[in-house]
Amino acid sequence: MSTITRHFPGLSDYAQTLERMREFTRARTPDTPDEFWLLQHPPVFTLGLAGRANHLLDPGPIPIEKTERGGQVTYHGPGQVIAYTLVDLRRRGLGVKELVFRIEQALIQTLAGWDIDARRVPGAPGVYVPLPGGEGNFAGFAKIAALGIKISSGCSYHGAALNVAMDLAAFSRIDPCGYPGLRTVDMASLGVDAQPDEVAMTLAERLSAHLG
Repeated sequence: MSTITRHFPGLSDYAQTLERMREFTRARTPDTPDEFWLLQHPPVFTLGLAGRANHLLDPGPIPIEKTERGGQVTYHGPGQVIAYTLVDLRRRGLGVKELVFRIEQALIQTLAGWDIDARRVPGAPGVYVPLPGGEGNFAGFAKIAALGIKISSGCSYHGAALNVAMDLAAFSRIDPCGYPGLRTVDMASLGVDAQPDEVAMTLAERLSAHLG
């Protein structure tokens, strides 16, 4: 199986990055190598295919971008590591559920490297950490990583967002991932002093282990 090329373009405009992902996916052939793009975005809210405007509570000056990924609304901003997984699923013998599981496992293992106990919550894609409080399915948990995927002609794009050290206040302007009251945390608020670039390198290694 071919290795996966990794790119670390740094702080990148969301709309431009989205169009590059679309172009990359449209131009793929059966021989096109898979790629991971690990980067950060300036502040932006993104709406998935199922996104509803009522989950944008008070976006203020933060721009809003509609996308074709799965899921509802989320926030991207500096200090959050984005991992876009541009993978030919047919070539690697993966289904969508298996892809999501493996991305989540890479996130969980990345966080474990900083002694963070991260877990899945049934029926809610992404990665969560135990935290007192909350309600409903998220009682006792807060979200630390979001996930949204798009499949086109058997190839994936979009990916995951891991909160490292960012301004979490922007999440209060939305219902994160469409869940009113869902709490969000980052590694810094859990007492971890980690640099986004360092976390991006570790996440790239774990993604390669699970998808490569």
